[in-house]
Amino acid sequence: MRLAFLGTPDFATPTLTELVGQGHDIAAAYSQPARPRGRGLETEPSPVAKAAANFGIPVRTPPSLKNADAQAEFAALELDVAIVVAYGLLLPKPILDAPKLGCFNLHGSLLPRWRGAAPIQRAIMAGDADTGVMVMRMEEGLDTGPVLMAERTPIGRKTYGELHDELARLGADLMARAMSAVVLGQASERPQPEEGVTYAKKILKEEARIDWTKPARELDCLIRGLSPVPGAWCEIKGERVKILFADPVDGKGAPGETLDNRLTVACGDGALRLRSLQRPGKSAMAADDLLRGYTVPKGIKLS
Repeated sequence: MRLAFLGTPDFATPTLTELVGQGHDIAAAYSQPARPRGRGLETEPSPVAKAAANFGIPVRTPPSLKNADAQAEFAALELDVAIVVAYGLLLPKPILDAPKLGCFNLHGSLLPRWRGAAPIQRAIMAGDADTGVMVMRMEEGLDTGPVLMAERTPIGRKTYGELHDELARLGADLMARAMSAVVLGQASERPQPEEGVTYAKKILKEEARIDWTKPARELDCLIRGLSPVPGAWCEIKGERVKILFADPVDGKGAPGETLDNRLTVACGDGALRLRSLQRPGKSAMAADDLLRGYTVPKGIKLS
């Protein structure tokens, strides 16, 4: 098929690669404009823009698709379909209506649960047992369209980074299969249930600070849901430290109090043994390695 690919972050690049491998005619790749990244704040194209350029695909980075010129340029591509994966911009109706067979989105949750911006993080933070990816036909509503195919996976003790990469791989294969079905005229669509709708709002900065008065199980989900970025954090000896992984363990004490010299911290219910941490300006470290040169004695308070 002749298609356009609309995506921005790393999560989208496996799907683009899979579609190229299937031999589709990718007329253009749309991505959000280059933005300052890293410590030097140098302007850098998005992962999708880089991947598309490496494949020789024309890259377009309009700041919006709401104006008539951008919509006319999109319509002029004469597409069969448009594939959208974490693009980051809303598609107005003229864009949705332009491809002959429609626009299809890869979403990182089991819809209708976790519609919106941060489905992978929210699923972990909520303590969900499993999640997945779905291919749906796009409508004007937020992630409301009928579903073509789905793939489910258990969350277990995975971090956001681990689950993100797994779902990106599963999603690439799922989208490839869905588009094969569309090509053959064998795609079936089912509407999303009206019950069970939840929304995955963007992660706010204030959510990342650890509140030790909460139960250990809840904090475990928070830490894994924000690891490695943006990273849940607390203050240890006056220093802001990210906690990237921890295990719930038995223990009792004042919330935030260290129960030993091995970074076991009391919570509102139970305790957490901190396993992976990142001090400011340094790489992530296992707790045992960090403690060789950074003593955190029993009885101090983390805030």
